[in-house]
Amino acid sequence: MNWEAIVALATILVVLYALARDLASTDVVLMGAATFLMSMSLVSDRFPAPREFAAAFGNEGLLTVAALFVVSAGLTETGAIAMVAERVMGRPTSVPAAQARIMLPVATLSAFLNNTPVVAMFMPVISEWSRKVNISPSKLFIPLSYAAVLGGACTLIGTSTNLVVQGLMIQAQRTDPTMPVMGMWTLTPVGIVGALAGIAFILVASPRLLRERRPAAPAGGEGREYTVEMRVEPNSAVDGRSIEAAGLRHLPGAYLAAIERDGERLVAVGPDEVLQADDQLMFVGVVDSVVELQRVRGLAPATPQVHKLNSPRPARRLVEAVVSDGCPIVGKSIREGEFRTRYDAVVIAVHRNGERIERKIGDIVLRAGDTLLLETHRRFLKLQRNSRDFFLVSDVPGSTPRRHDKAWIALGILVVMVVAMAFEEYTHLSVFNAALLAAGAMGITRCLSAAQARGSMDWKTLVAIGAALGIGKAMQTTGLAGLSAGWTVGWLEPFGPTAVLAGIYFLTLVFTEILTNNAAAALAFPIAHAAAVGMGLNFLPFGVAIAIAASAGFATPMGYQTHLMVYGAGGYRFSDYVRIGIPLDLIIMAVTVAMVPRLFPF
Repeated sequence: MNWEAIVALATILVVLYALARDLASTDVVLMGAATFLMSMSLVSDRFPAPREFAAAFGNEGLLTVAALFVVSAGLTETGAIAMVAERVMGRPTSVPAAQARIMLPVATLSAFLNNTPVVAMFMPVISEWSRKVNISPSKLFIPLSYAAVLGGACTLIGTSTNLVVQGLMIQAQRTDPTMPVMGMWTLTPVGIVGALAGIAFILVASPRLLRERRPAAPAGGEGREYTVEMRVEPNSAVDGRSIEAAGLRHLPGAYLAAIERDGERLVAVGPDEVLQADDQLMFVGVVDSVVELQRVRGLAPATPQVHKLNSPRPARRLVEAVVSDGCPIVGKSIREGEFRTRYDAVVIAVHRNGERIERKIGDIVLRAGDTLLLETHRRFLKLQRNSRDFFLVSDVPGSTPRRHDKAWIALGILVVMVVAMAFEEYTHLSVFNAALLAAGAMGITRCLSAAQARGSMDWKTLVAIGAALGIGKAMQTTGLAGLSAGWTVGWLEPFGPTAVLAGIYFLTLVFTEILTNNAAAALAFPIAHAAAVGMGLNFLPFGVAIAIAASAGFATPMGYQTHLMVYGAGGYRFSDYVRIGIPLDLIIMAVTVAMVPRLFPF
């Protein structure tokens, strides 16, 4: 082993240690390691190292992931995902039934969308739903994450890992003309069988292997409570539905206090009460619950003042502002002080030292120290942050209203994108090209704004992918990949190509359990490539195995970033993942190693 390979191996061991001990975030660790290897001129043997390292961030798979973040954001901002979830989840009567209603649609969606945004979109929906059906979140969140990963292995665009492997295969074609490239459906047969086997295992084993946990209580107590009035829009998704069916019972952090209908106030309404057009619903809840109410299709703020604001509603947001004693309308009602005209903002609710204010919004007389929840334009923060009229002005994160009228457009764009990718030989559009066109269509049709598109980028993931590709390149350049392949082949070659395939799968799985999925794929690829070339084998079986193994790490929270996303929400411990994840790892490995050689001969 030469000194370059020794340095590369030592660097990778340091990376493994740093990530296993959580010494820094994944993107920081990988970028630091890649920068060190570049500085040692170990990233390239043909070009200047910085040039080769920079080229990793132009990888087609990485850029496709970035485009798909925008597509997913368009589906989120229009409420398209929530709309689909409402129709398929219903009211199960048992834990396995609830898990099945989550896992099947999530796995299906994850086959065509990046796993991370799918889990992010479903987490608040499932958190609320678990309260309605009286099931512990710990029974649902790990199945949610696992289903997203299993579904992501079914198509090329299901997860960033698959796209990274495809990008590496495209790059390898420059020097190896025999290198195959995965298509949209290459992974589908293995992925579907693995997903069905994995879901079946979770349904059967989770009652014994998933213990009931309680999520950690949020810091800071319950927060400020507001009384908010929402109006039922005529012919909307909630018009004519019961409170239970409309999903307005057992709201997280809020409750329905009363309904005002034709001048009559109904209190202590039951879950079977049917909502009617123009009903005014009075909710009491913390600010996060108000944000969720703003996103419910068919509900709109009851005050007509919101329709008089200058900016279009999708360009607005919620803001909290504390009234100062120097505010000119202190001592006046909101209507008398002409609040909307003066500030181009509408008061949605008022909080006053825990006191519930029963008056109509316009009749509330403001006092110094009142906290106002406002619907306003983006410029309000800049204009009023240093104003003497308010002690404090703060943005409410994620409070931009959903563009529900664009939901079907967003779903249509998704369908067209998938069809274009599926029939690439007829459309002559690469996966990257189709993803870019879909992202552009989301912006042109105003399913999301340019600011939301920019904000949808998960820069940590993109940086980690690019850095991992650089480290993988260093493994090739220094000869470490060739040595690793030689060891693997030397040990397993007597048992045949399938044994070598199993060894590569297992090595990739170990990488993904302690590193990240994309890093595992980037590190395992050069090892597998060297092994396939050395044995004179078709690389496609190895590429498929790496793509699946690099995602299908279920035994640790670090195995996939969605596992970390649900870790706190489900109140889990590390042992929960080990207990259910190790058997699932072995099941998916067995399915892959058994099927791949039959579908893709060596």
